[in-house]
Amino acid sequence: MESPPRIFLRPFDLSDAEDVLKWAGEDDVTRYLRWATVKTLEEAQQHILNKAIPHPWRRSISLLNDGRSIGYVSVKPDSGDGRCRAHLGYAVGREFWGRGIATAAVRMAMDQAFEDLPAVVRLQAVVEVENKASQRVLEKAGFRKEGLLEKYGFCKGVIRDMFLYSFVKA
Repeated sequence: MESPPRIFLRPFDLSDAEDVLKWAGEDDVTRYLRWATVKTLEEAQQHILNKAIPHPWRRSISLLNDGRSIGYVSVKPDSGDGRCRAHLGYAVGREFWGRGIATAAVRMAMDQAFEDLPAVVRLQAVVEVENKASQRVLEKAGFRKEGLLEKYGFCKGVIRDMFLYSFVKA
């Protein structure tokens, strides 16, 4: 069996636009994301400039051998009374599915985010009921399914039921 590619997490840079277009341009990859599929190089550049770079904690999932971006993982801390928690999101290019990369990236993000964001003691993620692969990623990374949130959020114009997952720092 082929071993999974080695990865690291790093901040996004405008030079990632072609790579971002490749993975964020796949409808299968963006199907459960809150943002639309990226269709052009200019849209990929705008996504990096307006969403990825200003984000409080968004990292490129990058291949160790060549540094190219194959996905993203983000941790968005709440504020005020919710500052103890943060929301996790991620996606990986289709060609890298089923190889343990998303799970590895989530684990790396957990470690780094807890270090970078000391007020955060709880990470949580909401996952559409139909998105079994993402549920497996979270479970393998140590997240616990807390329950079903009925008619919880819009995704691609449809109100969806979602599962709430959490990981609480020891």
